Amino acid sequence: MGISRNIETVNTYLAGFRKNDHAQILSCLTDDIVWTVFGGFRLTGKDAYDKAIDGAPEFIDPPELEVVRMVEQGDVVMAELTGTARRAAGGEMRMSMAEVFVMRDGKIAERRAWVVKLKENDYR
Repeated sequence: MGISRNIETVNTYLAGFRKNDHAQILSCLTDDIVWTVFGGFRLTGKDAYDKAIDGAPEFIDPPELEVVRMVEQGDVVMAELTGTARRAAGGEMRMSMAEVFVMRDGKIAERRAWVVKLKENDYR
């Protein structure tokens, strides 16, 4: 059995984020996309999403992202990720992330993210 359409979309989306390819990222989203980073922000729509792709100015894009695991149930794909973002002032921020992608017709309609900054090791 091959990869589902939803997981293929999420993989295409993540590949776009790894190279900061706005067109590739946006092609994976519905027009009414809702992106929530808990403890951070919530935005709605492709225009707002496009403006937020580059992240905060203190970081150098794109981030390094690695999928630890991905599971799918119905129209929901959940991914555990690790990542590193380089800081413009030097150094880097390491993080562990949990992402929920709510899919509609093979596109991401909602992205819900939990990001934990790691300072000591792979869990702290």
